[in-house]
Amino acid sequence: MAGLKEECGVFGAFDFSGQDVASYIYYGLFALQHRGQESAGISVTDTNEEGRNVMFHKDSGLVNEVFNKDVLRSLKGNLGVGHVRYSTAGGIGRENAQPFVIHYMKGILSMAHNGNLTNAAELKQGLATTGAIFQTNTDSEVIAYLIARERLHTLSIQDAVKSAAQKLRGAFSLVVGSPSKLIGARDPLGFRPLCIGRKDSIYFLSSESAALDTIGAEFVRDVEPGEIVTIVDGQIYSDWIYHAPVKSRCIFEYIYFARTDSIIDGQSVYSSRVRAGSILAEKYPVDADLVIGVPESGLAAAVGYSQGSNIPYGMAFYKNSYVGRTFIKPKQNERTAGVQAKLNVIRDVVKGKRVVMVDDSIVRGTTIRNIVKMLKDAGALEVHVRISSPPFKHPCYYGTDVPSSENLVAVNNTIDEIKESINADSLGFLDIEDLGQLCPGLDYCDACFTGKYAGGIPSDPSKTNSCSSKIVL
Repeated sequence: MAGLKEECGVFGAFDFSGQDVASYIYYGLFALQHRGQESAGISVTDTNEEGRNVMFHKDSGLVNEVFNKDVLRSLKGNLGVGHVRYSTAGGIGRENAQPFVIHYMKGILSMAHNGNLTNAAELKQGLATTGAIFQTNTDSEVIAYLIARERLHTLSIQDAVKSAAQKLRGAFSLVVGSPSKLIGARDPLGFRPLCIGRKDSIYFLSSESAALDTIGAEFVRDVEPGEIVTIVDGQIYSDWIYHAPVKSRCIFEYIYFARTDSIIDGQSVYSSRVRAGSILAEKYPVDADLVIGVPESGLAAAVGYSQGSNIPYGMAFYKNSYVGRTFIKPKQNERTAGVQAKLNVIRDVVKGKRVVMVDDSIVRGTTIRNIVKMLKDAGALEVHVRISSPPFKHPCYYGTDVPSSENLVAVNNTIDEIKESINADSLGFLDIEDLGQLCPGLDYCDACFTGKYAGGIPSDPSKTNSCSSKIVL
């Protein structure tokens, strides 16, 4: 794993008036671009057409690189599934782009997946021994084939999704399109988000509520952990994989992954980040002149630190919005260049001042070391770093690629050693025991900080990481 990567984004639409939905899915995926920048895809079907063929287009690249007006016009259909991807499992080639479109005995299905399975290797081996031929090395293709296999023994596609989902372990939020139904499913622990929206005669499924806002849709509700929703005939029908007594929502959705304007399981992401900053101000106070945040996910936490400390908040960085997130770059020199191309310090804001800089995480330490240097080169007298998450010490098996142990700076270094390595004047991380305050009343997963894995770990040795003890709850 080259670096900390986000998972994926899924989006679905079903217009019961029969109008094409490709453009809605395009804008939905555009709003979810932060969740995946390696590939994008859309599949559609016309539920009123005899034969109900599926049309699809997918490729490597950003949403606006993969699709243009001519491609979108060619995607005729009132039911569709979309996906943006990072390669948390499988390679980055075009063949691994989603949605997966499968032709099988019962017809055609399209599927998009967000998350990672912990039992993908076992499921794949079982399918392969009974004749399945895989075109990719992704766990998402395993899920699609498993649904198709289960459909041969069930009365409906939603029953097939339920039967398949009961065999899955780990993290999955699914959007499945059949010739006449749009189906969403979320794993019983609720690792990854999924919600429902509506606009006039169109129903939507989306990884985040912010994508619904982008297309002018009304947020209806979240898909609950363990729930399967089937949208058909203008109605939403609910069923359950099973009810887990304790959920395990990814806490890093609230810290970093999700858009600041999203609401996940009733909790505002913005409020979570502001709360994290306020906690940091209480736990790690410092005499300073200015609080600044690293765009984007550090900004709200910086607002919280400013409010909690009564130190003025300022905007110290210009962000080039056309540069991707820096720690997805595959090589060290590309990450360093990426920081400098992405952010530029506004010198007049920081010159001669003692600065508190708030960011969401430290992975290797490279990015934040460069930012501290940029601030001091611009004339900042002191740079006090505050991090709105605990130190990363363990791999994630649920949809986030965490670097190997030799690249995780917190594994082999103390807080003081990290402070020295990034040339900060002081350093404070959010404490693990304070994570619950970010999403009050919600159960969450903090395995990347604690090593406690509620969803199990892969049996495939190639997917394990020796940097930590792995505790299966």
